[in-house]
Amino acid sequence: MAHLRRAKDWMDARYDQPLEVSQVAAVAGCSRSHFIHSFAAAYGESPMAYLTRRRIERAQDLLRSANLTVTEICMLVGFASLGTFSRRFSELVGMSPTAYRAATRRSGPPPIPGCYLMMWTRPAPPDSVLSDKPPDPAAE
Repeated sequence: MAHLRRAKDWMDARYDQPLEVSQVAAVAGCSRSHFIHSFAAAYGESPMAYLTRRRIERAQDLLRSANLTVTEICMLVGFASLGTFSRRFSELVGMSPTAYRAATRRSGPPPIPGCYLMMWTRPAPPDSVLSDKPPDPAAE
């Protein structure tokens, strides 16, 4: 079971990247087919169904809170196709991403502007780049 949790955690950390079952199975340390069957028995869904559900959950969060387009959110959560994203979102949530956004924004707080969201989620440069002091020539 620990190998399945390790693979599941690995998928959670990389949900926004294109992932193949064989990659995740390698993290678990077992064959592709054994991994698929073991994962489904343990968690009640296939690894790719789990990954899709996690991506849709993250998209729901972004649709509620960020001022990004549906296409931007689609790409941020790891889908390569807007059509596939919209179809899977509708199947799992029961409405389109646009309808979901409209329904949740009626009563919630105003969305975070996309430029701030991108700035907050961008990796920070090393401290030396942010420093106001000029570099010490003696250190080189």
